[in-house]
Amino acid sequence: YPAATTTEGVSDTHRAGQYGGRVPRPTSFAELGVPAAIVEALSASGITQPFTIQAETIPDLVDGRDVIGRAPTGSGKTLAFGIPAVAMALERGPAHKKRPRVLILAPTRELAGQIHDELAPMLAAVGRHGLAVYGGVGLQPQINRLSSGVDVLVATPGRLEDLIQQRVVSLAEVEYVVIDEADRILEIGFEEDMKAIIRCLPKAGRQTALFSATQTTNVVDLARLAIQKKPTFVA
Repeated sequence: YPAATTTEGVSDTHRAGQYGGRVPRPTSFAELGVPAAIVEALSASGITQPFTIQAETIPDLVDGRDVIGRAPTGSGKTLAFGIPAVAMALERGPAHKKRPRVLILAPTRELAGQIHDELAPMLAAVGRHGLAVYGGVGLQPQINRLSSGVDVLVATPGRLEDLIQQRVVSLAEVEYVVIDEADRILEIGFEEDMKAIIRCLPKAGRQTALFSATQTTNVVDLARLAIQKKPTFVA
């Protein structure tokens, strides 16, 4: 990642250690700019104080900025990108059929399911709908759910490509894209699927968050391909 700060499309704005004793770390999600309805939903689940990665990324994401985050599994990154996802779904109103407003990409069915399950209580609390789509299970139930309208779609690249090719989902109205564990997505061979998916996304007015645990050249290349505005880098 550090090398990427000299390439076109990746900013030199870093947030590493931003709250490390120099600036008081926010003690509530409300201080991060999270809508009150979502703060209440988090509190109902016993979540009241943000983890470091959440405090360092949510303000930028809620404000519509692109972010590249380096964060391992277990750091709280799902809510770091998930809370802004639910906030956008709440602000924009219900999505049209087969046209989600938020897309979250994950490398495995297990992770896609975990992300969906973690966001489901917040989505339900604000009257929005999520769906996880992945391989290894039947297509038709997923197609039926997409047809009824999904605000936040969590997907593995391979299954999403299948659904796009069958024209049962359109990414034309996606406004917020998250690529989670981008390094693993590339390691297990989804690079071409990712390129095809990115080509289906709107070319303008799109916000992107990319999270990974490593700083490989391939991840930087994917960030350059996926992100239009200069992102903030958080490590």
